[in-house]
Amino acid sequence: MTDLLSNIRSLAAGLPVHHHANLDEMDSVRIQAGALREVAGYLETKQWTVVVIVVDGNTYDAAGQSLERLLTKSAIQVQVTKLSSDQKGDVIADEPSLIQVILDIQQSRAKAVLAAGGGTIHDISRYAAYTTGIPFLSIPTAASVDGFNSKGAPIMIRGQKKTIPAIGPSAIFADVDILMSAPTELTAAGFGDMLGKYTSLFDWKFGSLVAEEPYLQLSADITKFALSQCVSGVEQIARRSEEGVRTLMGALIESGLAMLLFGQSHPASGAEHHLSHYWEMEFIRLGEKQLLHGAKVGAASIEISKLYHRLGEQKLGIVPNAATDVDSVAERISRHWDDISEGIKGIPEPSELGDLMSMVGGPAAVSELPIQSELLMRSLREAHKVRYSRYTLLRAYNEQDVLFVD
Repeated sequence: MTDLLSNIRSLAAGLPVHHHANLDEMDSVRIQAGALREVAGYLETKQWTVVVIVVDGNTYDAAGQSLERLLTKSAIQVQVTKLSSDQKGDVIADEPSLIQVILDIQQSRAKAVLAAGGGTIHDISRYAAYTTGIPFLSIPTAASVDGFNSKGAPIMIRGQKKTIPAIGPSAIFADVDILMSAPTELTAAGFGDMLGKYTSLFDWKFGSLVAEEPYLQLSADITKFALSQCVSGVEQIARRSEEGVRTLMGALIESGLAMLLFGQSHPASGAEHHLSHYWEMEFIRLGEKQLLHGAKVGAASIEISKLYHRLGEQKLGIVPNAATDVDSVAERISRHWDDISEGIKGIPEPSELGDLMSMVGGPAAVSELPIQSELLMRSLREAHKVRYSRYTLLRAYNEQDVLFVD
């Protein structure tokens, strides 16, 4: 797994520079036991002798405290920023969290930010680092999401989630010993985030066919391979064995590298993520405790699979008149419907996805999450607006009602 980055670079060598430029900004990806002990040496080679470690209460215990001790022994000056949680105990990537980290960076005059935790801590750290003009390192404490090496930072701004361009990590140190000790629900969430690639890959191809969204076959292939590795290794992942955790963490990082290669989140985020984001914003609006991102994505992919398979079995209601609707989205859907319906067949049935989620200890259906049926139905009608720049089959279903007859 330590050669993962170089392998992706080799595959991308023949692509235009703008595709692999993001990969060139990363020095190293280390997925191994004891990876935490290598952080100090890396910082010394970079001469980043003053750093901020961003944690929450749980991740400080899991990795932050040990990391602080290791860096201090190497004469690296450390400022630990323990993020404050809201009344429900959630750390949110929002304005107060960003200001907390940015102020600590400025006051300590840090040379780098170290994100020790999960996806939310990484989102806060990457944007704070970007804003203050310094690099950041990724130190995952659980194999829970595929956003560790993302360049985009999903931030809550006045209650609305917006993905803001930021920076990717200079290096990733994923210590397998720490990852194996993570709570079962976090590992299950990482697996759920990967299962969502079945529907995200379909939606990406769909958008390229009917809405001329840009498409990169290599990024799709990398994501498909990472997904297949996860599904093949589901039993080891369920046991949280060293092999299983390596497989899952490697797949999550590969998914992130595929996004970096393409330059956007299309390979790994489709309608299933739009449902997840919609639910998240609703929970924040109502002041309810947040659910794990990957748990939501895994459950959402089951709902999207259910909807898409139902649509795939339909004959289109009305085929637009070619003389008057040439090259419209509706006309393209009609023209490509055989390919689209064939692509839907490549998405596992909802029951199969549910069984896979159950094996790793995750939710096998939305009904196993505290998401009311009204919210689910509303999200299926409205969640496509969360990322209105994307054209998913969910969006087509809601906007092209002349085509789809229930």
